[in-house]
Amino acid sequence: MDRPVLFDIDGTLVDSTEAVTTVWREVALRHGVDADAILRVCHGRRDEDVVPEFFPEESVATVVGQIAELELGSADRVRPISGAVDVLDRLSGHRWAAVTSGSRSLMTARLRGAGLPVPAVLVAAEDVRAGKPDPEGYLLAARRLQVDVTSCVVVEDSPAGVAAGKAAGAVVVGLASTHHPDALADADVVIEQLAALLGVVQKLPSRQP
Repeated sequence: MDRPVLFDIDGTLVDSTEAVTTVWREVALRHGVDADAILRVCHGRRDEDVVPEFFPEESVATVVGQIAELELGSADRVRPISGAVDVLDRLSGHRWAAVTSGSRSLMTARLRGAGLPVPAVLVAAEDVRAGKPDPEGYLLAARRLQVDVTSCVVVEDSPAGVAAGKAAGAVVVGLASTHHPDALADADVVIEQLAALLGVVQKLPSRQP
């Protein structure tokens, strides 16, 4: 498989839905904020981008810190997305990377907690100035892999992530694990199971001119 693959992590390689939901509900309860409203828009985005939308400015830093602490404490409450172990095993020795809206420490802990390898190139929240849907993370991952981003396939489960991959110039595969396929309609192709990825990748056109 010659094409570089750039994966999101939460919802794409790791099923962290239980942990994410529990943490946001706990923090929302502490501060009297509507947790359901947060959960409708937080997936695939950095905590530091979501928190200011729902919490007073003077408490943003405190809330972000509380989320980080709770998330690290629940990093073992995750499991691999169905098909992730096999897909990454088949990509061993090939060029692949991860681009996440989470911190490096949390995402490393979640990958390990799910029994998945940590890639040599992992672009985390602290590595970029702007989170998804901004393309910065995917552009940076391609540079670190020393490849043209238009030769890459991005795998994402959220609308924000799909938008980031498209804006970067990559071909995007939407994985309907956390969102209805209709919400991922801007992807070049949508799959229901990660196990289908490598077969689909071989057929995708490149965006290279």
